[in-house]
Amino acid sequence: MLPALYRLPEVRGLVSRKQYFVIHAPRQTGKTTALQALVQEINDKGDMVAIYCTLETLQNAEDVDWAMKQIRGLLLRSAKAASVLKRQPESIDAREDVELYTVSIVSDTLAEICRDAGKPLAVFFDEADCLSGQVLISFLRQLRDGYVNRRMIPFPVSVALVGMLDVRDYKAQIRPDGQSLGQISPFNIIAEDILIPNFTESDIRTLYAQHTAETGQVFADGVVEDVWHLTRGQPWLVNAIANECVTKIHGFRYDETITVGDVEVAKEAIIRRRDTHVDSLMERIREPRVRRIVEPMILGDETELTANDDDWRFITDLGLLRVESGSLVPANQMYAEIIGRYLSRGEQDRMIRSVPETPWVKDDGLDMSGLMAAFQQFWRENSGADRDIMGYREAVPHLVLMAFLQRVTNGGGRINREMALGQGRLDLCVEFRGARYAIEVKTSDNFKGEKSYAQCARYLDSLGLYEGWMPVFDKSKDKTWEEKIYAHDEIVAGKTIHVLGL
Repeated sequence: MLPALYRLPEVRGLVSRKQYFVIHAPRQTGKTTALQALVQEINDKGDMVAIYCTLETLQNAEDVDWAMKQIRGLLLRSAKAASVLKRQPESIDAREDVELYTVSIVSDTLAEICRDAGKPLAVFFDEADCLSGQVLISFLRQLRDGYVNRRMIPFPVSVALVGMLDVRDYKAQIRPDGQSLGQISPFNIIAEDILIPNFTESDIRTLYAQHTAETGQVFADGVVEDVWHLTRGQPWLVNAIANECVTKIHGFRYDETITVGDVEVAKEAIIRRRDTHVDSLMERIREPRVRRIVEPMILGDETELTANDDDWRFITDLGLLRVESGSLVPANQMYAEIIGRYLSRGEQDRMIRSVPETPWVKDDGLDMSGLMAAFQQFWRENSGADRDIMGYREAVPHLVLMAFLQRVTNGGGRINREMALGQGRLDLCVEFRGARYAIEVKTSDNFKGEKSYAQCARYLDSLGLYEGWMPVFDKSKDKTWEEKIYAHDEIVAGKTIHVLGL
């Protein structure tokens, strides 16, 4: 467990300066755990009172009056749990002005809690992005009203809205049909927008060292580095891999060392089991606004999207992709594998009878030349003219190839996928029984002859390999298969590139 204020160092300063702010991060990055620990730290210090209130139960609520009453109940329960309330709260339904009261119920409830607190109050609203439309507008306007009048009436000195969305996305959520917020924006009280970061490699080492200190179980050299490579510090993945190694692979036998091989087994188990985190990620991949970015990323195509585009920001806020060198890439290697395997899963299932696993398997690796030649024939027989995989029509060739390779490597290998918008290719590195094989996938749209060969040679050089394969999918509809199917070798910078037409 990393200290909450270590992960959110800015928050204490914002609270002490009496600021209202937004905290956002993808799901299962430790937001709730960090917030609850932060609230406890503030309360333990004693100069302020902090309460934690989750709005998760109000997902998609549309009835404003009902939602405001629910928020009042949630606030009162949270205040009671924090031992802030000193008296029985007033019943809403007993008021004569109940209809008028509902338009200020949240601000009035917060004022009630402040009167009882006896100290400056900070409120952390978790899952605030569950609110939308008029419910969100009413909620934010009541916060703004209390904020601007807090010198005259008791009101929280600091409020945080916590969820997956940043300020810009809240605004987009408020305007589903382009409706206006009016002359006064409820967002003009937000001082800062904070992103909770993933763990660093050093953080992973610290977390795993805590386990070693408590149990004596040792992580072998290279484990932390491998977990970092696979997860880029995504907190749920970091903990899930360690949990799989400790509880399932080693069965709580703390005298056994956790190895790099265990990490690979754990990763595979997590992906295949489709835990909730993985399953929710897979469902997101189907969404049109996600497909709009993920499909060209698989192809390596350019896109007109920029960091100012709502879909670009949405997909990074989800934590599905991240920005690297100005382009979007999978947030980590596990997500890249999940994307490729999920989209090609149906194709792989259909190959169970038609594609055997063993003919290309050798004691020391794979007969990759024979495997790729077999794929050429498979593609010729099975490509079809109008195939579609979950809406990813343009990426069908790449997904079918990944399914073909996955079918063969399931028995003892893995595929590392390198995807990025604008790189002009999909890079695959197949690892099997200690051997590695590089594949750079092209289409007729992004194949540039000598320039592409040089690009592939650089990829091989980065892997320390001297041989690679370049399948080139021809997208033209007026060519015969005799024209599309070919094979020849190119020697570039001492690297042999096996070029295959498809």
